[in-house]
Amino acid sequence: MDIEETALPGIGLRHDFQTRGGRRVGVVSHHHHGRRDIVLYDAQDSDAVGECVTLTAEESDILSELLGAPRFVEKLADISKVFAGLVGEQITITPGSPFAGRLLGDTQARTRTGASIVAVVRDHIVQASPRPDFQFEAGDIVVVVGTPENTASVATLLRTG
Repeated sequence: MDIEETALPGIGLRHDFQTRGGRRVGVVSHHHHGRRDIVLYDAQDSDAVGECVTLTAEESDILSELLGAPRFVEKLADISKVFAGLVGEQITITPGSPFAGRLLGDTQARTRTGASIVAVVRDHIVQASPRPDFQFEAGDIVVVVGTPENTASVATLLRTG
């Protein structure tokens, strides 16, 4: 899919693309405010704006995370199909987990199991490649990549210690 970028002097940048259904969509990123305008162009005249939704910087972050987190997990599943024997698992940190409130580094998951923790999803926000000082919270979804046996070992580790 092609994305067209247009500089808007004194405003910011506009990125446009056409959906597979033929609708033209744009996002205007304002330099000074962090604001974003989502633009839906008129279905009959692709140069005319049909509708515009203005989002604050915080709302933009929320929308990007809502759209990005599921796509991240989907892409991880696609990787599993390409590399034979490699799986991606999602493991929830339960309130009773010995690692709720503790650091990722405390798990020593890679050393103990051979699997890699590649992301943590918290409140629909993806923390990709979390560092050892990342602190788990109950409800976090830990994304693990490895063999089926390795990832099962991480699940056991996160549940029982």
